[in-house]
This record gives sequence, structure tokens and C-alpha cells, in this order.
Amino acid sequence: MERYQDESWRRSMRLRVDYNNMMSDQLGKRGLYRREIETMQQQIDTSIANMRLKRPIMRWRELPYNQDEVINSILETAAGIREQFDDFVVLGIGGSALGPIAVQQALNHLHYNDLPREKRNGPRLFVEDNIDPERMAALLDVIDVEKTAFNVVSKSGGTSETMSQLLIISSLLHEKLGKDISTHLFATTDESKGNLIKIARAENLKTFFIPEGVGGRFSELCPVGLLAAAVCGIDIREMLAGAAYMDEICDSQRDVWKNPAYMLATLQVASIQRGCNISVMMPYADSLRYMADWYAQLWAESLGKRVDWDGNVVNAGQTPVKSLGVTDQHSQVQLYTEGPFDKVITFLAVDRYRCETMISDGYFDVPDVSFLCGHTQNELIAAELKATEYAVSKSGHLNHTILLPEVNAFTVGQLLFLFELATAFAGELLNINAFDQPGVEEGKKATYALLGKAGYDEKREELAAIAEKNERYII
Repeated sequence: MERYQDESWRRSMRLRVDYNNMMSDQLGKRGLYRREIETMQQQIDTSIANMRLKRPIMRWRELPYNQDEVINSILETAAGIREQFDDFVVLGIGGSALGPIAVQQALNHLHYNDLPREKRNGPRLFVEDNIDPERMAALLDVIDVEKTAFNVVSKSGGTSETMSQLLIISSLLHEKLGKDISTHLFATTDESKGNLIKIARAENLKTFFIPEGVGGRFSELCPVGLLAAAVCGIDIREMLAGAAYMDEICDSQRDVWKNPAYMLATLQVASIQRGCNISVMMPYADSLRYMADWYAQLWAESLGKRVDWDGNVVNAGQTPVKSLGVTDQHSQVQLYTEGPFDKVITFLAVDRYRCETMISDGYFDVPDVSFLCGHTQNELIAAELKATEYAVSKSGHLNHTILLPEVNAFTVGQLLFLFELATAFAGELLNINAFDQPGVEEGKKATYALLGKAGYDEKREELAAIAEKNERYII
């Protein structure tokens, strides 16, 4: 029996959401009053009903349950890659990149790529999520293309950034390997439509499919994220089990006061109504630092919408900001304690780190230093989190804490699904479509027009009609 199948172990690994410092009971008049939440009860009840009603079209909610065959294929492919290659490169952007980065940082050694091969769980991992020309050149300086496997990830195959990377890499592979590049190149895309599936079939690539109805920012728990994780030795079955555990907790609990995902969303929406239009994510663990990046896309792209379901212009959304404890205590916390009351701070805390680091004895003649002797860095970071929570709360700023018993595949699966559920529920509360991104599409169309893609003549004319920039405003 795997540990995640043991109910007592699962309970011991349950995430906890502490929202005391969101409430007036703890924060005084700056906190949310229970009656503010209670006045939203009808809205909450409707949103809970909608979450149940819409579950069949929220296909990402089924990912923890319906992928047995896919998982077997991923694990088989990953084993071959681990045996054959020194490096594994993901070509993707947005959800295709942020999820794999966050999970790798969370669950493997913090300097994974720098470890010698015998101490790593697999090939080095590179996630190429930008098209700065210097970045691609730099990647090619540190990898041997012939000893590298590449996974190109794009649901549509119309993502210009990713396709530009594919063109460069496929050309290099053909130059090195000849006609057949299928040993080194993999694809993750839509099963039946789009440009990438056509290319994959033409090149005879091993292809994994992104399920219908699973958007990029909700795709980490499908092959988009699972292949990279498996290649690097992460237990993807345990991660999916953690996601299922969180889904079961939230789906079975109709009382919003006891539902971690729905309560997180409700508190954020209530805070937005208070004018708190900034959501700060502040992990107190280096392993979780890139969860803030992944969360930023999820929250911003899902909730930043011009109109609601009824066509009303609402300009909804809350701006996510990433921070890192304790590093940003020395750069941002001054603002969070004494600045405007426009933020909600989410602390990510860890009960047990994967190691304990003792602080050595010394400098006993310097009391401001020697008081640390006999303590651990574990104690120090816990004290700094508690102190920051105290300072922020004392000044009346809304904050809450998500506590992980430890960082492992099961708790990370829970965390990913917690935020996905909270995001979807916030969309229901705000009466907006949390699953489209029309603002992003507008920028894509402009890019296509500027680069001369066929079918975008009207957009090119629109761009050409834009007033020229005034030189007086360029200094």
C-alpha cells in the first residue's frame, strides 16, 4: 500500500487554512465582520450550486480521477527519457511552463540542476518560457542537443512564442539526427485539432494530449505538467492523490465556513468589496517560491475580466503580487505594514522542513549575534513568519495563512487544487467567466498582424491607424 492510500497518513498531511487575521474578532474594525460574509450567503449558496452543476464542464476537476492509462504511458516514457538523456527541455509558456517550474522547485532539490547526475532524480530540467533571443542562445550553450529530450507544449499549436522555439529546435535536431527526430522530440497538445498535432503526426512524435476543456492555467495535473515531473523523479500518482483529497474535502462540505477553497474565495471577494484589489502571495519556504508565480497567472488571467456573464462592464479582478519570506521582509513588508489598506496577504507556511539546520555557536562577546546560538534556522524562519504575521495584523492589514504539514507530492497536489477550486469559486461569486482570456487573445492578434500572418489584414490596418508617438514625450 502506498502511503497516500493510508487514511491516517492522509489526515496527517491535510492542509490547514487559518483565516483568523481576516476577521474582526482578531483584527478589529479593519477585519471582516461575520455579518459581511453572512450577507453574501445567497450568493455563496448559488455559487456552490453552480460549482456542482458546472462540474461536468470543469474538466480539470476530473484530472485526479480519470488518467490511469495516461499516467502509465507518462511513466513509461519518462523512464526512457531518464535512462537515455542528460537534459529535458520544456518548450512552452504560461500554464505550460509555470506549473512545471513550481512543482519542480517544490518537490526536488533546490539546486537540482547543479547536482551531479548520481545525486539527481533524473535529467536536468530547463523550462523555456520566454523568447528573449539571448535566452535560447544561452540554453544551447549549456546543453548538448543530441543528449537532450524536448517536449513542446501548446494546445493549439498557434502560440507564436512556443512555435518559434519549436522551429529552432526541430531544425537543430534534423541537422544533428537526420530525418527522424522522434527519439528526441515529444509533443503535448490537443488530440484532434490545431497546428501542433499536424506537426507531431508529420514528424511521428510521441504525443500526449491535453484533455478537452482543460485550459493552460488549469493544466498542471494533466500531461502538461506530469511528464516533466515524472522525468525528474516526482511521484505523480501521489500528487494526483493529494488533489483528489482536496477535491473531496471541498466538494463534500457545503458550509462555507468549513470549506477551505470556497472560504478563501469568499474572503478575497469580500475584501475586494472593501477595496483590497491586490493579492500578495508570500511563501515562507524557498521550495514554494514559484507557487506564487503559478498562482499569479491563475488568479489574474481567470478573474481579470471586463464584463460579467450578463454583459455588464465590471472590470473585475484582483492584482496578484509575489513575495518571499523572509527575503521580502527586507524589501516589501514595510509597505504591507504601513502602506495603503488595499492588499490581502496570503502566507504559505510549512510545519516541518525537509531538513534541520543548526545555528553554530560563536561570537559570545556579541550579544546581538550570540542569542541565535543553540537555535536552528527552522526556529528562526518560524519566528520570523510569526513576527511578520503579528506586525501586519497589528497594523490592521488583512492576512491569512495556508499551512502545509510538510512539502511533499501529496500536499503540493492539495495546494494546486485548493487554488484552482478557489479561483473557480471566486469566478462564480463575481459572476464572470473564469475560464476565458479575451484580453490575451487581443494581444496575440496584434502580434500576428505585425508579423504578417495571413488573415489579419484588418488588424494590421487598425494598428497602422494608431497615432504616432509624440517625440516630446520621449526623453
